Amino acid sequence: MKKSHILILVVIAAAVGILISTADDASSYVSFSEAYKLASNGAKKDIHVVGVLKKDAQGNVIGIQTGADRVSFSFIMIDDNGKEQTVTYNEPMPADFTKSEKVVVIGSYEGEQFHATKILLKCPSKYQEEKVNV
Repeated sequence: MKKSHILILVVIAAAVGILISTADDASSYVSFSEAYKLASNGAKKDIHVVGVLKKDAQGNVIGIQTGADRVSFSFIMIDDNGKEQTVTYNEPMPADFTKSEKVVVIGSYEGEQFHATKILLKCPSKYQEEKVNV
């Protein structure tokens, strides 16, 4: 075999190794119930849960509480299966948090409480097409 063929095989083997090692790190969205089961079974990786913030009849977000340190906060989130869960976040509240359409929390359960390490927001877009009445 030529040296170039051996080099190409080594590069391909390295690429396959990298793909296999990062595939375990990929995560999909789960419900709070599934996240709790994973945590109960000893899963140590971060879990992604998607849902919406709990709102009253007028559309105002309810259940937000500031922590004793005035930086952290907790809120009530409803996952896609309708389960309500209090989520704590040890960072300041993200901008436009209360205006978000969907919320993705990344974290894990500690006891009965879900602790988020990251929060991703899907905010309403100012570029959404609005109805035009003629």
